[in-house]
Amino acid sequence: MVPRINIPPITRALLILLTTLSLLNAFARYHAWQSNPSESLVSRQYVAPYLTLVPGKSLPRYPWAFLTATFIEQNVAGLLITGSSLFYGGRYLERAWSSNEYVKFILIVALVPNALSWLIYITTHVVTGNEGASTTGISGGVAIQGGFLVAFKQLVPEHTVNVANGLVKMRVKHFPAVFLLLNTISAIILGTDTAMLLAWIGFAASWAYLRFYRISPMVDSASTGDDAALRGDASDTFSFAAFWPDVVQPYIEVVANVVYKTLVSLKLLRPFSADDVDAGNIQASVRSGGDVLPSLLNRPRGRQDEAERRRALALRALDQRLQAATVAPPVANLSGPSPLGETTYEPDEPSRPSVITEKA
Repeated sequence: MVPRINIPPITRALLILLTTLSLLNAFARYHAWQSNPSESLVSRQYVAPYLTLVPGKSLPRYPWAFLTATFIEQNVAGLLITGSSLFYGGRYLERAWSSNEYVKFILIVALVPNALSWLIYITTHVVTGNEGASTTGISGGVAIQGGFLVAFKQLVPEHTVNVANGLVKMRVKHFPAVFLLLNTISAIILGTDTAMLLAWIGFAASWAYLRFYRISPMVDSASTGDDAALRGDASDTFSFAAFWPDVVQPYIEVVANVVYKTLVSLKLLRPFSADDVDAGNIQASVRSGGDVLPSLLNRPRGRQDEAERRRALALRALDQRLQAATVAPPVANLSGPSPLGETTYEPDEPSRPSVITEKA
């Protein structure tokens, strides 16, 4: 009996879309090549601008190419890599976030990198007159792959992946930097500059969305009402500098802080408060404790015990803060002392939360 593979609906639809559009693109290229076989089949002159995003041809006639280009691979290897990324990574994230949140994320990491790459190539063509910049085909799921790695860095940063039976071991939090490094080296050696652009912009767009804009529920169950949801992720472990090796983090943090403060001063970003940072760190602590998608964690018992201890401390601190915010001042007892004794609680004077502007 063939085992049944359970694939969430959006992930299934994206896999079908990727396969269908890639095949249609292959047929379109082959048809154009048959009509004029003057060059190799992989030449850019056979790119279909109504499927693949071509800076000088897709607009204004084919605006949908900004979306369809992401789900078109030009070769079998790219199709297998992007298909595997959607199958494993997409299935994971859709179950972790819900289908609606997963669709929002996919739209951002598909549209933003394509739009900015198109703008870069158009600007290059206008400024330098380089005809090749206007006929370059922009396509592929590289931006989605980079976005998935950023999301995994947020959800399971300490999970260790074993490659080749444990010959190579790497933590998930290091994947984005390695991914960007490999794409940059490939662009220098092999000339895959389009893939490098998509990788870097996809990484930046996905991080900015998850860091500042995505509204997510509190992982723990102690919060209620408006406090049950968080905007962005202000945790220290998800700052921009945290994606890079420890040696260069201080230097990257200086640059990131300058950019962050500039965007805040221009009112393009909402500054994080101390409460935002505390809540983000609590969320990160709870996630590291294994309550979120434990199937990928597989931690030893010692780590689980330590994570449970840290989780209990974080939840206790959160509960105390919620009680301090909701308990009213004590009312004088006019009926005399209670035979069971009494306990009075005097909350600290509420202080105005300070604004954190040091970490982007």
